[in-house]
Amino acid sequence: MQSLEPPPPPPYDIIILGASGFTGKYVVREALKFLNSPSSSLKSLALAGRDPSKLTRTLQWAAHPSQPPPIAILTADTSDPPSLHRLCSHTKLILNCVGPFRLFGDPVVAACVRSGCDYLDISGEPEFMERMEAKYHEQAVETGSLVVSACGFDSVPAEMGLMFNSRQWIAPAVPNRVEAYLSLESDKRIVGNFGTYESAVLGMANAQKLQELRRSRPKRARPAIPGPPPPKGSIIESQKKIGLWAVKLPSADSIVVRRTLSILRENPHGLPGINESPEQIEKREAFWSTVKPAHFGVKLGSKSLLGIFRFITVGMFIGLFSGTTLGRWLLLKFPSVFSVGWFKKKGPSEEEVKSASFKMWFVGHGFSDNSLLSRGNVKPDTEIITRVTGPEIGYLTTPIILVQCALIVLCQRENLPKGGVFPPGIVFGSTDLQQRLQENGISFDVVSRSALPSYPV
Repeated sequence: MQSLEPPPPPPYDIIILGASGFTGKYVVREALKFLNSPSSSLKSLALAGRDPSKLTRTLQWAAHPSQPPPIAILTADTSDPPSLHRLCSHTKLILNCVGPFRLFGDPVVAACVRSGCDYLDISGEPEFMERMEAKYHEQAVETGSLVVSACGFDSVPAEMGLMFNSRQWIAPAVPNRVEAYLSLESDKRIVGNFGTYESAVLGMANAQKLQELRRSRPKRARPAIPGPPPPKGSIIESQKKIGLWAVKLPSADSIVVRRTLSILRENPHGLPGINESPEQIEKREAFWSTVKPAHFGVKLGSKSLLGIFRFITVGMFIGLFSGTTLGRWLLLKFPSVFSVGWFKKKGPSEEEVKSASFKMWFVGHGFSDNSLLSRGNVKPDTEIITRVTGPEIGYLTTPIILVQCALIVLCQRENLPKGGVFPPGIVFGSTDLQQRLQENGISFDVVSRSALPSYPV
């Protein structure tokens, strides 16, 4: 009896879906840097979307001033499942840039999971991510489709930044809580991605659905965090050590981090890869043994108190208006008005993108020796501050992260889980992602280590 030959590999390593969108075109530009470069695993690339002429213009823009390379332009629509299945049959990996994901993401994930194709996206929408996990995880495990959302500024800097801070606590020291403070900076006016704003409006409008989804699912194991729960603190705080005023940010980051820490509680050595070598198994287990769980939150920072009141004003507008159809229409029709100029439909100019950057400070409080906890009600006595810095978050940092995650999937697939729906931290944490990000303009630094005074701070 003749043995069956394995099917031929798909013609494309990566297909970028939604390549002509605001963020998609920057993802194309970033991907072109690695296409057929000597050390890159990316040898073939295609662009997909509804309008071939827009995709062609995107490719020309992304390649400028060089001539565009010969890249396939494919027609696909999230409302046309057969077109999505055709994409999946032609590639190893789909990078999905079509948002809001709550409106357009499900059919793409469904097509990838059914076909066994791998999938990464840049979603920062908690309900979408958790719904995809509930709906498709078991099937993705069976078909070998690796589905990872939040492979952009939401939420890789938060996940990798927390792990970086956590790993600075050398035994017997242990962290108790880590607060991340995000500071957006620019020489010009800061203009955000309209898709991010739209996702925030729709997320607030559908907050009840997320709660219903969580109530319908089994409760996950909670990470075992040493010490007492963190104090609630004030709504607005002054962080003198990093020079910021701050207010709590209801972002996806802390939710995604909690998902990773819960999976780590269930899998203390991380998730095994498809076909790991003994050396790789040892490396993975050694890495995860150094990652210590901590309470985690994210706050938006500003150098001035006026900036904080602007943040609060935008949050109040979205909270007040997102609950009705008319209110949502107003918010999305006039984003510049209701966001105090931070978001506009046409997005930022190239100059505004180039001039923007971010700093994300991770202020960790914990114990110099975990034996202190046996004394009862003790307060953290040690502080470690680390920082992640990089370029503009939506159009530069997000494409850098997405493309580096994609390259890891292409060249290290045997070391990654066979399939399933996961947050990025648990999939990419023990890979060389941090090193890759540092080589591409996103830095990780230790700022300070210090003893805390014996009274509450």
